[in-house]
Amino acid sequence: MKRTRTAIRRPWVRIVLTGLGAGFLAGLFGVGGGLVIVPALTAFVGMDQRRAAATSLVAIVPTSIVGAVSYGVQGQVSLVAAVFLVLGSLIGAQIGVRLLRALPARILPWIFVAFALFVIVSQQIVVPVRDAGLTLTPGSGAALVGVGLVAGVLSGLVGVGGGAVIVPGTQLAVGMGDLLARGTSLVVMLPTALSGTITNLGHGVADVRIGLVVGVASAAASPAGSVVAGLVSPRTGSVLFSLFLVYVIISTLLRARGSSPRSAA
Repeated sequence: MKRTRTAIRRPWVRIVLTGLGAGFLAGLFGVGGGLVIVPALTAFVGMDQRRAAATSLVAIVPTSIVGAVSYGVQGQVSLVAAVFLVLGSLIGAQIGVRLLRALPARILPWIFVAFALFVIVSQQIVVPVRDAGLTLTPGSGAALVGVGLVAGVLSGLVGVGGGAVIVPGTQLAVGMGDLLARGTSLVVMLPTALSGTITNLGHGVADVRIGLVVGVASAAASPAGSVVAGLVSPRTGSVLFSLFLVYVIISTLLRARGSSPRSAA
């Protein structure tokens, strides 16, 4: 009986720790935490990539709320930019969710890897700054909608909330400062994650209970990450994020390689 109870508790301990880690990274980098949640749910809970991606979106909802408030009290949120980003992301999220149901599960890890590689490259292209604001023009408005569209597609497809696209995307496309980009991205994630979650729940893809546990733990740790973000330099934050993504890519490739023989059998 004791062993059985320990076996039951252990996955939930890992799930809570996953949420805490995801929340800290959400506050630190302005991402929804899906880059931690998706691989953790596949490794620790045994979910396939499709269900993990859908469950991750559930967790991103409370994470994005708390993270956005943390940045908002520091004045590092642009509601104007968020409106344009949301316009694109809501459309993109529905496209991504449809692709999630249509594409074979075996190729989803590779899409995840390609996405992470894109983020690493974009982090090296963009020279991060701290205090740049937003000058809204027709061109910058269209660029923000485009960034939101790409972020929304990836949000629905791989469950990452889109922040890892929005943060470097807004810096590259319209020259926003790093903290302003992170705070704004967390605001944008809320309607995007809600939209994708509602669609996933209608198709019975997401695990609501696990998603809420991860989300609550993540929301609790998010403010600490936003405090640390203000203490490190923009370049240091960029390097740390890229190193984290390298780890995610390696672990994802190892899992995909290890599952290939079993899948073939």
